[in-house]
Amino acid sequence: MSTMRDLLLRRQATSVLLQGYDYWETKRGPRAMPARADLDPIEMKAFLPHVVLMDVLRDHKPGWPLDFRYRLMGSTLDQHMSRRFTGLYMSDLPQQQPDSQMWQNFETVVRDRQPQFHRVPYIGPHKDFLSVIDLVMPLSNDGHSVSMLISIVDFIPREINPPRGL
Repeated sequence: MSTMRDLLLRRQATSVLLQGYDYWETKRGPRAMPARADLDPIEMKAFLPHVVLMDVLRDHKPGWPLDFRYRLMGSTLDQHMSRRFTGLYMSDLPQQQPDSQMWQNFETVVRDRQPQFHRVPYIGPHKDFLSVIDLVMPLSNDGHSVSMLISIVDFIPREINPPRGL
């Protein structure tokens, strides 16, 4: 069992995240990371509604050595977010710029070329969610530099009757 999968299990990742990670691992094979061309939406049917694909852009805008563009957001994400993000650049979204935790998480995956698991408070229109968990994994066209990110995102509901004292 891989170290990342062990971490996911210890941190109680949902089955959706585990399915996404196992798929990424299978497509990666002996390489550092798979390519976008390796992904097949039909094979991803079980977790596709939870997928975010991000383009990694370098020097595409003056003053921004790195940026990210939402290429695709799964239907579950579109339902639970405050707006549609497909086609938008993170540099154009004040709450997602380089000082945000989200940007820093993505930048770490680009730099380290390794998957990263995160849990952050949910901020959105639905009050029944406590947090969001995501697994961000690198994709590469040339086998070396990260050209895209694939994230698997799931929502953790609030407890209806939380334990006393919490």
